[in-house]
Amino acid sequence: MAGFKNKERRDRSQCGAQKSGQEMRFTKILRGTASVAVLAAFAAGASYAGTAYAQDDEVNSVDELVVTAQKREQNLQDVPIVVTSLSETLLENAGVKDIKDLQILTPGLTVTSTTSETITTARIRGVGTVGDNPGLESSVGVVVDGVYRPRNGVGFGDLGEMQRIEVLKGPQGTLFGKNTSAGVINVMTKAPAFEFGAEGELTAGSDGALGAAASITGPIAGDKLAGRLYVAKRERDGFYDVKTGDGPRTLTSDQDQNFWTARGQLLLLPSDSVEIRAIADYTKREENCCAAVQVRSGPTAAILNNPLITANGQGVAPAGGPTFPMLPFSRTAYSNRSTAQMVEDKGLSIEANVDLPNWNATLTSISSVRFWDSTNGHDIDYSGADILYREANGEYGFSFDTLSQEIRLAGSTDHLDWLVGGFYASEDLSRTDAYNLGGDYNTYLSLILSGGANPGMVGILTGSFTDLNPDPVLTSWVPSGAGPTFSAGKSALDTYDQTSKTLALFTNNTLHVTDAFDITMGLRYTMEDKDLDTHQTNPTNNSVCPAAMFNYATNRWQNLPLTAAQKQTAVGVLCLPWTNPAFNNRITHQSSEEREWSGTVKASYRFNDDIMTYVSYARGYKGGGFNLDRVQSLTPGGFVPDASTHFAPEMVDSYELGLKTTWFDNSLLLNATLFQQEYSDFQLNTFLGTAFAVETIPELTSKGVDMDLIWFAPIEGLSFQGGVTYAKTEYGKFTATDLNDPTHFPALSLLPGAQMSFAPEWSSTGAVTYEHSFGAMKAGFNLSAKYTSEYNTKSDLLPAGMQDAMTLLNGRISFGSEDDRWTFELWGQNLTDQDYYQVVFNAPLQGTAFQTTLQPSGNYYNGALDTQTYNAFLGQPRTWGATLRIKY
Repeated sequence: MAGFKNKERRDRSQCGAQKSGQEMRFTKILRGTASVAVLAAFAAGASYAGTAYAQDDEVNSVDELVVTAQKREQNLQDVPIVVTSLSETLLENAGVKDIKDLQILTPGLTVTSTTSETITTARIRGVGTVGDNPGLESSVGVVVDGVYRPRNGVGFGDLGEMQRIEVLKGPQGTLFGKNTSAGVINVMTKAPAFEFGAEGELTAGSDGALGAAASITGPIAGDKLAGRLYVAKRERDGFYDVKTGDGPRTLTSDQDQNFWTARGQLLLLPSDSVEIRAIADYTKREENCCAAVQVRSGPTAAILNNPLITANGQGVAPAGGPTFPMLPFSRTAYSNRSTAQMVEDKGLSIEANVDLPNWNATLTSISSVRFWDSTNGHDIDYSGADILYREANGEYGFSFDTLSQEIRLAGSTDHLDWLVGGFYASEDLSRTDAYNLGGDYNTYLSLILSGGANPGMVGILTGSFTDLNPDPVLTSWVPSGAGPTFSAGKSALDTYDQTSKTLALFTNNTLHVTDAFDITMGLRYTMEDKDLDTHQTNPTNNSVCPAAMFNYATNRWQNLPLTAAQKQTAVGVLCLPWTNPAFNNRITHQSSEEREWSGTVKASYRFNDDIMTYVSYARGYKGGGFNLDRVQSLTPGGFVPDASTHFAPEMVDSYELGLKTTWFDNSLLLNATLFQQEYSDFQLNTFLGTAFAVETIPELTSKGVDMDLIWFAPIEGLSFQGGVTYAKTEYGKFTATDLNDPTHFPALSLLPGAQMSFAPEWSSTGAVTYEHSFGAMKAGFNLSAKYTSEYNTKSDLLPAGMQDAMTLLNGRISFGSEDDRWTFELWGQNLTDQDYYQVVFNAPLQGTAFQTTLQPSGNYYNGALDTQTYNAFLGQPRTWGATLRIKY
């Protein structure tokens, strides 16, 4: 009997390849016309990948949970992969509209954003791409309707009507577009239906939040062509109060929301064996983000608030003190420059499925073109002083133009599920960057270099010292003639144009050795070529650095009251990358070629209908690339641009031992997986206070356990979904000689052997949903919560970046008609108003954390000498509101 049930389960997993053309078409129609009762049945997170088996019957057992983690419909309990599957209803109840919201439902997933919402990073089991460099590909991939998005930030935005989301943990090196080394977020939106339907939503909430969305679906040409259109407009006031300091900024709030989006779809069934789905989408965002708050104000605060800087009398930074106290979560930011962000995202995809009954197979083609463009304003010093900024005029931002084509042929026999395919992608990445010096730049640098004593210090350091041995009492601060100083205006203007061509061949096959024992083998060969053309210019301020380097190199500062360390700091500050003329009119070309194998081997054994265990090995790969930033090194001749900004691909070997169990007549799912992931050449992009540096860390290991639970309670309408992840994600031991650039080691010296940033050891989620009908009415509620243990939010692991253990709680209460014609909801996000950091970072040009000498502890950090000011991007505060939904 067990063998028969296993065979029945296997037949269902092969449905895409084994149905006749008429059956396949009938299945696709049912997917679009399933009743609301079927969708609601997945409130505990069951996936909804096809309703041919359930039709209009309510799904309330584990046996009906379907996922497509292996590019074919399978029962969740038959898939030898850790998958968190989230239904439309659960996503709606938890307030999930984009991938950042998704983390409250997914243990082991963290999503953060930094200088703009477009720079969004997802991490699974503590592993993800770090930093703001668009040249780094994502460790966690985002796939929407079968189309890979080139970066997490490009996948950020209102996802619209979602059918379900699957979060696949661990490297997915075979089936999902570009290779990913840590996991995949697989988003599936609702397809057109052949039965007319319409929905509308109106939302109002705190902080002036207003939103409206509407969709319509139905037949266009009989049973051959159906369509769906979704449109939404959302806006909200900012979460931050902004002190504008020296201006010219006048906007006194930040991190607002203002966007609209549309997605149109066509579903064409030209014959019983062919299905074509075309999707076009467009999103436009015009918002202000992201200012940052200070979490610790160092001694440079007094200089920022010097009357010479704050000419208009406004304070431009929180006051510091001798003990540098941590500041409260006031949500008060200081920014004198615009943080306007403008994002345009659009694309077209066509998916065709052709049933080949003679081969017992299905041919799938997914073609896509996408265009994504963003520009931002950026107050680089995060203060009200006019020091350093990027204008919101199109000179700072990046864009992606991508074309991708995937072809798969999948089929089944009694003993083999097979799949072969190919993937091609062409990606054009353009980045522009501009540094502008504000009116306070020269005075501010002079004051910090002279300890607040002399606003003309820059001119002194660059001056003409004709007497090499002056009387230190009379002339120690006065050169024979003042030298060049910094002038306000554009100091650097760079363009980066990167092209990437990817071609991959892959196969994924499951051999049914017996009715209980399966072996899955996947293999992928990837060929990737990248070319980068860089043009860097310095429109102004090209004389200060050479003069300072000359005076320093010829020892003309010998009688200035500066220590050797202070002199070295001074020349470094006066020769920062954006004022170093060595970059002026610099044109470079770099190329890379990669040929890599990735894949997986899995063995699974089903002891009976309720217990399956598996063991797996996976080889993951994430492409190398180039740092799209100014990178320089100190040589005997001064600060020289690095000839190469290339970094190596990131590789991972992953091992898992999993157990999937079903209890109490298919009403309870309880799964557990032990994992160990060993990364080599982990790509770390860390902010050093003035620039980003990419380093490949030799070794990173993540090991622990994932547990998932889904329970359809005996009480009708009550369900629960949750999970726990324990992950010990640690850097291996390394020294300066193990790095591409040994000079980066001082700022990374806390990493060897330490727990990685953004990697809490413990993470757990829970979502309870209850719905009950009272005659013609229906009421329900949902509570979703996530707990994370403490973790560090700074890539350099400085103690100021620690985030305490916390719990986030979302809730929703609803009531309406039993047939869902109307529903009214009251909801809240972060109900307890938990204060937490997204990212803590070193305030540029505002203190020093790492020293230049090795400490007895084996690193370069000495807390007693830490004078750094720290800023942070904060998590979202408590929000609340009401939503009215109407369905027809």
